[in-house]
Amino acid sequence: MEHVFVTGATGFVGQRLLGALAQEVDGDSSHVRLRVLTRIPHPDYESVVCDLQSDNVPDDALNGVDAVFHLAGYAHDLHAENKVENRYRAVNVDATVRLAELAVASGVKQFVFVSSVKAGGPTVLGQCSSEKDQGAPEGIYGRTKREAEIQLLDIGRKSGMNVSIVRPSLVYGPDVKGNLCMMMSWIEKGWFPPLPKVKNRRSMIHVDDLVRVLLLVAQDERANGEIFIATDGNPYSSREIYDAMCHVLKKPVPKWSV
Repeated sequence: MEHVFVTGATGFVGQRLLGALAQEVDGDSSHVRLRVLTRIPHPDYESVVCDLQSDNVPDDALNGVDAVFHLAGYAHDLHAENKVENRYRAVNVDATVRLAELAVASGVKQFVFVSSVKAGGPTVLGQCSSEKDQGAPEGIYGRTKREAEIQLLDIGRKSGMNVSIVRPSLVYGPDVKGNLCMMMSWIEKGWFPPLPKVKNRRSMIHVDDLVRVLLLVAQDERANGEIFIATDGNPYSSREIYDAMCHVLKKPVPKWSV
């Protein structure tokens, strides 16, 4: 990879990906260039300023680019689905497809799309899904991610551009956002009660391991046209996650539970 374009560069995963790419750049005599798509100019990297919810990516945004990492997406909107479906579809499907079509027109060789395990549909309790399991996605987020996957793979087949899709499981690590951040904050303040030792399981992956997956699929021809579920291989119960957070925060795990 000589010229890399990253969307979602200011997000939790995007920041770590940029850091990893920058390390590769610094140690590589080929002088790899990084360009990012953001709503405001990035202080450290060449920037294309664009809001995917309302703007089209400029026609020249991918000039000279040979690899795209598309991490940007729309999620975590708590309004009723029928009120926000257009927003999800505008970013997760329409903008993604337009970016891929622009990548083809610009001669991009590799397109890596960060999707979600929710695109694979619901899992069976006590079992882990694999890439071969494909159910009907639940929720507008999963449905729009799956629609984008289907169209991207079709674009790849017809154009010859390498397209690889990564479905991360629950991502954790320093500066994590969302529910994990809220849970840890409440545990630290003593507001989150100990969870019961139930048999529920969910897959997770550390943000740095996810970044390694993204870099690997971008550089391996065998990843072309494939979908990969990214996980550390160990399913965790909610109580195990709770206990791990207590350990990190150096707080004793209460002997009682709800």
